Amino acid sequence: MHKLPFEYNYDDIDILKALNKANSKLGELNGIINTMPNPNIILNAVILGEAKESSEIENIVTTFDEVFKEITLKNQNSASKEVVNYRQAILYGFSQVKDNGFISSKIIEEIHHIIEPNVGGIRKIPGTVIMNTKTKEILHNPPQSENEIRDYLSNLEKYINYDELENTDPLIKMSMIHYQFESIHPFHDGNGRTGRILNVLYLVLQQKLSLPILYLSKYINSNREEYYKCLYDMRIDNKYIKNYLLYMINGVEQTSIFTLGFIDKFRKAMDNCKNLVKQNKPKIYSEELIEYLFYDFYTKNEYLREKLSVSRNTAGKYLSELEELGVLTSEQVGKEKIYKNNYLYDLIKEW
Repeated sequence: MHKLPFEYNYDDIDILKALNKANSKLGELNGIINTMPNPNIILNAVILGEAKESSEIENIVTTFDEVFKEITLKNQNSASKEVVNYRQAILYGFSQVKDNGFISSKIIEEIHHIIEPNVGGIRKIPGTVIMNTKTKEILHNPPQSENEIRDYLSNLEKYINYDELENTDPLIKMSMIHYQFESIHPFHDGNGRTGRILNVLYLVLQQKLSLPILYLSKYINSNREEYYKCLYDMRIDNKYIKNYLLYMINGVEQTSIFTLGFIDKFRKAMDNCKNLVKQNKPKIYSEELIEYLFYDFYTKNEYLREKLSVSRNTAGKYLSELEELGVLTSEQVGKEKIYKNNYLYDLIKEW
């Protein structure tokens, strides 16, 4: 394994063209985010979509319904719990980048601990290999000793935070950071999910995005074989860097386009809901109510009354009237009565 930076001339016409298109769409996405009055509402939906997609890459399969109920009731299956942990790891990483202005090895370890709280930290026992699970062929031997792993992570930390190590387009650096982290493979489990969070945190660090709202997991899931081939080829010979970079940069462009479309649909759904409530239930309508309803996919009386500072009876009245309108659908789960936002649920099913 080589440390970063690699010796490679990125001034290739195909790479430059791909960067131009990807940066244009990424800039458009960030521009839309910055014009929204409360972008955190959409951020929550996007992060949940990413959490589910990223977990599926690791064969952690659940449904959105199970994930939403895990958030609301906290008593669902282990797969949905892992997806919710992933969401929490993204939000934690984002807060650390905003507060500190850098991404350290310690922050990466803390993000991993949220994703996989029972796995432990940096690998200490040698013997880990990356292999084809079907053929059992060994594809890569990552660093083995803890000291060697930490040495590579220290180099990666410098590469992330100090432009003088390699002052090039952030999308190129994001791609190389992702490759190197996956090659170091510092943990026994959860490396893929941690590495994919690192992608978006680096774009936030570089001020390419003001919120962590762009995720490549959906793109990787749709092009999984090509993704693994690009990683494998690069480990054989640096001449394959171009193919890998084009894959990753195209992923940024395609994911930006997808996210722009999702945001547009989200805003239209929110406006439709707002108009419906305003016209038919003007006594309960407020901007605060609509924003709250679109922040989480499920709610219940306790949450609504806390958010709006109303009594239990008033919250119950609001929920009943919203269900009557078709905005919400109630469901009895044990002793709890929960309410699903039909607009949001229909929207996320298209993710």
